[in-house]
Amino acid sequence: MSAPLLALDGVTKHFVVRRSLLGTPTAVVRAVDGVSLTVAPAETLALVGESGCGKSTVGRIMLRLIEPTAGKVHFDGRDLASLSHAQLRQARARAQLIFQDPYGSLNPRMTVGEMLAEPLLLHTDLAPAGRRDRVADLLRVVGLKGEHARRYPHEFSGGQRQRIAIARALAVEPKLIVCDEPVSALDVSMRSQILNLLKDLQQRLGLAYIFISHDLAVVKHIATRVAVMYLGRIVESGACDDIFNQPRHPYTQALLAAVPIPSPRARQPLRTLPGDPPSPVQPPAGCHLHPRCAHARDVCTASRPQLIGDAHAHATACHRWRDIVSSVPSAGPAGPEFSASLQRLIGAFETRVED
Repeated sequence: MSAPLLALDGVTKHFVVRRSLLGTPTAVVRAVDGVSLTVAPAETLALVGESGCGKSTVGRIMLRLIEPTAGKVHFDGRDLASLSHAQLRQARARAQLIFQDPYGSLNPRMTVGEMLAEPLLLHTDLAPAGRRDRVADLLRVVGLKGEHARRYPHEFSGGQRQRIAIARALAVEPKLIVCDEPVSALDVSMRSQILNLLKDLQQRLGLAYIFISHDLAVVKHIATRVAVMYLGRIVESGACDDIFNQPRHPYTQALLAAVPIPSPRARQPLRTLPGDPPSPVQPPAGCHLHPRCAHARDVCTASRPQLIGDAHAHATACHRWRDIVSSVPSAGPAGPEFSASLQRLIGAFETRVED
């Protein structure tokens, strides 16, 4: 088995939200709480979970855009914290980021050509003519035209802008791209095009993706493996099919059960977790989910469950997952109707729609 391209080991990130008069922290948000995961070359790892669970923070730590409070991040065999400024600059050329908002992530005062040429100017020694040729090639790779380089972002649709953002990420030939909700601001037809583009680029260029999303239909379509986050912790991870077909953690089951069924005939009771997510400033002891979990017992409040994997690399952080799985129908947390519904939703992303 090849060495992982990216590895996080016990990564923690705390944000100070209140200090005393003397400057001593009195309250911190535990945004990321001991996350460990790996990403292999040319695979897609999806990070899923509700808003505020720490997905985007993990993505930024991976690129050392923010420093972790504790833990280590290794990229391409090197500890990012040990790199000098020059070495970090070289490493960042191999790991890029696609932002969620295609309208806010592009500089409105620069032409498309200027934006795509900027990383080439910083990371390569190409002459001006070579940069122009490379910009035209990048635009054609993402389905645009070379003459689009002379236009400004406001002259493009949302889907075209996201194609430009992808071209910018590809400019310096990265090995890894962190995709932070890259299609959530687009309509369904545009989502289909961007997702198919990302998959095509991965096959052609051997890219690895960290795909941050809360849309399970999108994740099912594009991911190789899935890691589920709740309140700063990974609670379940494994192959995409295993997570969707045999979810073990109560939180994963709740996420899947919340997928709407687009059929008036397929009725099912609403299955949600009771209560609201606890505050990350004062998370509960033991398992963070236990105040909302119907399966919780004393052991869940007393000790933190460790993320333990099986022979198939399906890992779960739950003291009682075996008892829970035995009581859940094999078709998934909402039965055959849910499985059929999810397939219909995923089908919306399988159709290619021309720009």
